[in-house]
Amino acid sequence: MEFKLWPFILDNLEAAGVIGGYVSLSIIGFALVSFAMRNRLNKATSHIGPKWTHPIIGSLLGIIPGCGATIIVASLFKNNKISFGGLLATFTSTLGEGSFVLLGASNEADVAGNLKAYFIITVFGLIAGIIFGLISDFYGFRINSKTEIQQNLKPKIQQNSKLEIFTERIGFYSIILMAIFLAPGSIMAFWGGEIESIAELTYWISIILTITCVCFYFSKKILNTNHNECLNENNLKSKTLHAIIDVSMVITYVFIGLFIANFIIDIVIGPETFDSWMTSSSYIVILLAALIGAIPGCGGMIAVAVAYITISNFPIAALIAAAIATSGDGIFPLIAANKKDGLILTGIGFTGALVVGYIAIILGF
Repeated sequence: MEFKLWPFILDNLEAAGVIGGYVSLSIIGFALVSFAMRNRLNKATSHIGPKWTHPIIGSLLGIIPGCGATIIVASLFKNNKISFGGLLATFTSTLGEGSFVLLGASNEADVAGNLKAYFIITVFGLIAGIIFGLISDFYGFRINSKTEIQQNLKPKIQQNSKLEIFTERIGFYSIILMAIFLAPGSIMAFWGGEIESIAELTYWISIILTITCVCFYFSKKILNTNHNECLNENNLKSKTLHAIIDVSMVITYVFIGLFIANFIIDIVIGPETFDSWMTSSSYIVILLAALIGAIPGCGGMIAVAVAYITISNFPIAALIAAAIATSGDGIFPLIAANKKDGLILTGIGFTGALVVGYIAIILGF
């Protein structure tokens, strides 16, 4: 079979953009809701109850879609307002930005099946988070953890540069406008419908959305702006900007994940051979998913979520393992405060992911 690179790239750009339509709805919508509820959330997290409740509170916060809860709980732990068990519970139960990939199921995937998978891994993560957190606090693990003193390096922001103009103006508003355009079709797809009259335009907008998000994401990386600084702002623009950063990151990782996965499956290995691997080596897939999920940040979980919705016979137990192993973006402020705690949490998360993942497959998931 002759491999045609350009059509292959366009197909993956379009697929990532379609997923991006749902992802934009989920992330921006959640950002607006959380902005409206910000004062209540701050009050709820400023007065933590008895220590035995910390793992329960942490695990409940962790199942909130996105990485906001992990960042908040990492800050609470740094200020000694929540126990290590509460922190562990949050990092165990969170899906990070991978939750938006499942909530934003594309028209290539089974929407109902993805929502069912999201519910299953959320329940597994919630229960595992509470159990791991309670065990940790019961044995007094990491009670005397101290924050490391590190040099505070301010990010270098290139004022009035072309990249800054793109990220703060052109890219920001372009992504919002394209997300609004794709929103009606994304909503209709939940019921298996589409807007046929603009199908061709939707195809190209999806491609342009992916390209814009990739450029936006790497522009922010080059500018070295602080991804989490928007969480400390109280205005709607900052909250929306943070949401757009998350949208661009998720779509970028989705595109990269789709491109690599489809290239390996379709070109390097072959669909039939890969399908036989997935059927006969579920335990190995769980191990690989846990390893990928343990990668700091949300990229690993996003990659596994993309694999689940695009690869047939991908075991949901592997998705559960990746979800348990992932720490979301909350791992970064934790590592900045204390590298040892970050390393310990990652190790515990990976070990717990294997245990829960193998239990899940034994139970038939």
